[in-house]
Amino acid sequence: MFYVYVLKSLKDCKKYIGFTKNLQERFRQHNNGEVKASKSRRPFELIYYEAYKNETQARKQELFYKTGQGRRILNKKLEDK
Repeated sequence: MFYVYVLKSLKDCKKYIGFTKNLQERFRQHNNGEVKASKSRRPFELIYYEAYKNETQARKQELFYKTGQGRRILNKKLEDK
């Protein structure tokens, strides 16, 4: 499976959107400061994820969530939780 995930920084309350094949390992990497893009915003909590069988679909969805329209849709999904 391939995962699109959303982390929330407990430091600045901002969201981080990513893609991975191993969600548990990637989450560990973020919280251990092993990911350059998010190192300064630790710690994180996993607030949302979607699983895909196809890597191409997952990457496409990750990129979409990083657009303005995608962020609006994602925020709406997160409101409903």
